[in-house]
This record gives sequence, C-alpha cells and structure tokens, in this order.
Amino acid sequence: MTFLHSQHGVVTLRQALTVMSRGEVRARLRSGRWQRPHRGVLVTHNGPLSPEQETWVCLLAAPPGSALAGPTAAAIDGLRGFASAATWIAIPAAQRKLQRDGVLAIRTRHLGPEDVHPRRTPRRTRIERSVLDMGSRAAVPSAARAPVLAAVQQRVTTPHRLLGALTRLGHRVHHAVLLETIHDAGGGVHSLPEREFDRITRRRGLPPPTRQRAVRRPGGHYYLDSDWEEFDLSVEIHGLPHLEVCNWNSDLDRHNELTIDGRRLLQFTSYAVRHQAARVGEQVERGLRRGGWRP
Repeated sequence: MTFLHSQHGVVTLRQALTVMSRGEVRARLRSGRWQRPHRGVLVTHNGPLSPEQETWVCLLAAPPGSALAGPTAAAIDGLRGFASAATWIAIPAAQRKLQRDGVLAIRTRHLGPEDVHPRRTPRRTRIERSVLDMGSRAAVPSAARAPVLAAVQQRVTTPHRLLGALTRLGHRVHHAVLLETIHDAGGGVHSLPEREFDRITRRRGLPPPTRQRAVRRPGGHYYLDSDWEEFDLSVEIHGLPHLEVCNWNSDLDRHNELTIDGRRLLQFTSYAVRHQAARVGEQVERGLRRGGWRP
C-alpha cells in the first residue's frame, strides 16, 4: 500500500479495500489495531494522531474535489508564521458541508487546476490562492496585508503571480487592500506613491520634506524617504514588514546611526499612510514641532 506512506498512515475505506477484504478491515478495527476517526476514513494505528495525520483525516473526510486551503496549505508550501489551530478545507460549492471539529470549510466554485495543483500531495490550493484566501478572511483590512507581504518576502511566490490570481478570482473581501499590498510588495518602499504622503503634510500645512536624501555612514550610504534636516526629523515608509532577521537588523542599524547623529526617525507602513492619515499627520507634526518648527 504505497499510499500509506504518502498519507501518513491515513486511508479511506475505499483505498483499504483495494488491497484487503472488508472482513480484514473490520477485524483490524475490532482488534483495536486500527481506528476510524471519521466515517469512511481509517488510521492504521491506535495511538494519538499527529498533526499531519489529522490534516489527512480532514482532507479525506471532505467531499470529492476538496483541497487543503489557506494557512494549512500555505504552510506545506513553505509559508512560515501563520499556523492555524483549524484545518482549512476548500469544498466545492455544490457539495455537502464537512461536519468535523477543528475544520474551517470554505465553499468555492474555483477548484480547477489554476487554483489547485494537480499533482502535489496532499491535494491543496496553490500558494497564491492560499495566501489570498487568508487575506480575504482576515478580521480587519490591515491584517489582510500580512500573508501577502510575508509570502513575497519569504519568496514562496511573486507579486506578479499574486496579481494574476487576484484578477482571475475577481472581487473578494478586502480586495482593494489586497491589490495595493501586492503592488507594495512588488516595488518596495521606493515605488510607493509619494503623493499620498505629500497630501498628508500639505493638508496639515507642514513644510515640504526633502525626498530620498542620501546619508553617508561607515561602509556606504542609505536614502531617507522624507527628511527635514532643519528640524532633525526623518520619515521612512515601509511597504514590506520586517519579517526577516537580516532586514530587521539592517533597519535597526540605520535607526541607530540616525540616533547617534542626533536625528529623530519616524517609521510608518504604507497601509498607515493610506488608511490612517490623521494619525500619521499628527505624529509628523509633533515631530516637527519638537525640532523647532512653528506654523
């Protein structure tokens, strides 16, 4: 039974009957050597289920055509940092709902080869679809950004592929935020539309900053997104979160260099610039006033 190894010892009754009789299956269940955690699904031992086995039980218990989805599928494809207590399953829209504790079922009409890899085991949605499902099910728009940005930064997919999947799937919850986040991830900080930050500063009557000012430091130089040298204030806008230690360390080093030089640094996400303009403007104004600026 080659599928026993690939499925971590979890099989359907139909699979078991391809290599043994129904009587043999019953005997193994009655003797306690095997267990049946769900109707039509068997586990070929009598101990606690491993996380991988529980995932297989949920998938094999689901209606035909179903696939692992969301963080459950994404973790198998290498995405880190989004573990879920529930097993996410994408179920064909016309099929019955899976009744099992610990399952988060997603009904969908999109389970063709563009969304589900035809050969990978266990059957699961492609990483782009998994990430977008995670984002569209986020409780708040700001949380929808995290899986998109993480997937790009961890290099499990690309902005181009995410954009193609989002376009094909059509409108979904948090669609606008997902779209702008994909663009942010594609270009990084320097491609963010500067007019949005300019609009914030102009609306509050703040002095215009110097853009992309080069600052020298030992071993090279870096650029500040917005800088008010006269008032010892700099602003950086991040399109990607600091999920990788190497990037985080570089940012801290840059922050330290600015502090040593006596400057103050404010840091905002591109999401904050777009959706929390009042708070961003208020903090920039306070920073400028602390540096001596007066209206």
